[in-house]
Amino acid sequence: MHRIPLRLRCRNAPNAPALLRRGLGDVKRPPSAPKPVVDIKHIRQNPELYELTCLERNYKRQAQNPALIVGLHEQFQDLQRQGRTLRERSNLLRRQLANPATSSGDEDLREVRLMSREQIQDEARRLKQDLAVIEKGEAEALAQMEALALEIPNLTSDDTPRGDEPELLSHINSPPTFTESPEDKIWRSHVHIGSELGLFDFAAAATASGWGWYYLLGEAAQLEQALVQYALAVTTRHGWMQVSPPSMVYSHIGAACGFQPRDESGDQQVYTIAQSPADAERGVPEMCLTGTSEIALAGMKANTTIDAEDLPLKRVAVSRCYRAEAGARGADTKGLYRVHEFTKVEMFAWTPPDEGSGVETLDEMLDIQTEILSSLGLYCRVLAMPTHDLGASATRKVDMEAFFPSRRDGGWGEVTSASLCTDYQARRLGTRVRIGGRLVFPWTANGTALAVPRVLAALLENGWDEENMTVAVPECLRPWMDGKDKIGLGNRRRSVDRV
Repeated sequence: MHRIPLRLRCRNAPNAPALLRRGLGDVKRPPSAPKPVVDIKHIRQNPELYELTCLERNYKRQAQNPALIVGLHEQFQDLQRQGRTLRERSNLLRRQLANPATSSGDEDLREVRLMSREQIQDEARRLKQDLAVIEKGEAEALAQMEALALEIPNLTSDDTPRGDEPELLSHINSPPTFTESPEDKIWRSHVHIGSELGLFDFAAAATASGWGWYYLLGEAAQLEQALVQYALAVTTRHGWMQVSPPSMVYSHIGAACGFQPRDESGDQQVYTIAQSPADAERGVPEMCLTGTSEIALAGMKANTTIDAEDLPLKRVAVSRCYRAEAGARGADTKGLYRVHEFTKVEMFAWTPPDEGSGVETLDEMLDIQTEILSSLGLYCRVLAMPTHDLGASATRKVDMEAFFPSRRDGGWGEVTSASLCTDYQARRLGTRVRIGGRLVFPWTANGTALAVPRVLAALLENGWDEENMTVAVPECLRPWMDGKDKIGLGNRRRSVDRV
């Protein structure tokens, strides 16, 4: 009897499943979730390029994924060849059962004609079982390739500096000048200033919520709203439509945007919402709090086709943001600089899928950021961020850092960021646009219009007048500050907050 040898693994096939227990593989996607469409063919054709991208970004574990994908594809092709052979044999048996009188010079058919009906039926059953095993192997190989591809970060722009050192592009405003004081109080941090003026209560927040939370009091709370309103006024004047987004999304939406539940060290990055046993059993999708409204804004167009004439589609949102891991303890983690919850005004855009359109939108975001920080009077530097600082989705990233006097010579701290993500997020969210009769994936870009706590901290430190014990209010914020030009202690009692 003619039998087809069944091989379910190539000699060079990788052992990939263990890799899929971490990273994006941890995020379960329900049937209703957007189906990611990663360009696996491009990864197979350029494995060295993707490996280099992973290594340059310090994604060491993912650097082996391109080679694993190549091996899995070889295994998939081998299974396909075996499947075709088995199907041809199965069709031959079926024809003989349907018309036993058929004569042919084909050697295989002559062999089948010598078999009894029972022998043909027995072999057909075995072929069906073997085909089921092969088809299962094909599906597993495809699933493993997709999971490995989803873990690979975006390709890096040629404009991104390689390594871990950013490139200085420009400065905003002139550096501040200080008159030296024997008490050295000109270097007061925003924590001391805010406590002196009764603007913060970190002790109460520590009791209520723990480390990394805070209360803004009086004029600090008013200043937060003024900053938000000013940022919205600038962005909407430039044609960005305001959106009020949810602060909670499905975890698979966050993962599709490039935000992983845990970092490479295993530290938690995202606050996930605990599920009841009943919801977990019913397969209700896991939810998480957003670390930025970028996630909710990107999700607006998940499983959606955008009209080409609407591009670039520009949105701006105010939201509370939640970060589970607020950073290691250090100089930049005291006070408001690194916290678990904060208010942020975020810009997000979908653009035509070409570099010219994407860069034009990114430049518009940078112009808006520059306008806001310049009007606030903050001395800032603009940096092209290196590969080591890029997230999974960005091909290019530009940060703006404000000068913090309390940090002395190392007195810079990030206050805005803008990223170009090509089609990385659109492919994972099923966002498409019809151009020239074809459905393609738009590019996305995102940028901070204003992150309240950090800018508020920078304003306190740079606007502090030690002699008069006041903080200057930038002119652009005064319409939302009842016309005040300074914040001072006045008749208020000093804060007894512990710092």
